[in-house]
Amino acid sequence: MDNYRSCRFRFGRTAHNISRRLLVALAAVAVSSITSAQDKRDEVSFDLFIPAGVVDCLRANSYEEPHARATVVRGESNDRMILDLDGIKPGLPLALFTLQRTIIQADGELDSNRKGFGLSWYQSDISTGKHSDDGHVRIKTVLLDQIFGFDPDVALPLTNTFHLGLWFDNPNDAVACLFDPTKTTPFNGEHTTGPLAMVSLPDAKTGLEPLCTDPNTSTTPASCNP
Repeated sequence: MDNYRSCRFRFGRTAHNISRRLLVALAAVAVSSITSAQDKRDEVSFDLFIPAGVVDCLRANSYEEPHARATVVRGESNDRMILDLDGIKPGLPLALFTLQRTIIQADGELDSNRKGFGLSWYQSDISTGKHSDDGHVRIKTVLLDQIFGFDPDVALPLTNTFHLGLWFDNPNDAVACLFDPTKTTPFNGEHTTGPLAMVSLPDAKTGLEPLCTDPNTSTTPASCNP
């Protein structure tokens, strides 16, 4: 009987210890998740870069520089992006994409190692008013840290599109900037756009895109924590 009580006591104590360790482990995971979530910024804002060769085809007047700024606010199920344009020609249509990468470096210089934008995701059209030099678009979708696409049929792995790019929707709007309207680009529904009008730049320190708020610098190159 004493042996039975001793075994029962040891078993109960062992079970209690296991339960306590399990609770401690779960609490650690919960704290880690909360800490990770707190590390992510709930709002990011950044300007878009305008290539020098197309500035005059965007410019509304001689005394104001064209400007575009994106603000993205994190949501529970999806995010909200507000894109504001200022100093742009009235009635100018543009096409907005999220991009896998940009061909412009953080310093504004062309990246000679990159020939294209990678996976490109059509998000919206945007236009300035007919009698105004500003334009606004609001998008509600997954954006910060998690926007991605993939296609196993062509062996395309999970690919994030953390950059923003805008194209001249009408190629004729860029003729004055020496664009050949017969050599269109595919960045609208009809696949007949002009040249790149604006694009986001990578972070100068991490090389990551502006829609990544939680960089993982332990990898080479740096990656984004989803």
